Amino acid sequence: NSGSSSSSVDNSTANEHNPKKPFQRVDPTKVVYVNERLKDNTFESLGFSENHYTMKAHRDLIVTKGKGFTKEKNKKKRGSYKGGAIDFTTNSFKFTD
Repeated sequence: NSGSSSSSVDNSTANEHNPKKPFQRVDPTKVVYVNERLKDNTFESLGFSENHYTMKAHRDLIVTKGKGFTKEKNKKKRGSYKGGAIDFTTNSFKFTD
């Protein structure tokens, strides 16, 4: 076929890396945490009681993925409040520079 050119892709570099090791931008063995609280980023690590409003919402929404999550979240926002105590404490961490 004249006029059509096909380019070959060089796959030699694709086979050189280990396909069983996932790509990681940061080496987890070299990470240094400035505070122990930063090691666990799960919602459960915040230590809310079981009857806390956010814990109830978390239990309902943690099993929902994708579009279903948005739908369930919006349903909860429309509904009336039936949960436990709401506190206004912050769980943020202030870094010192």
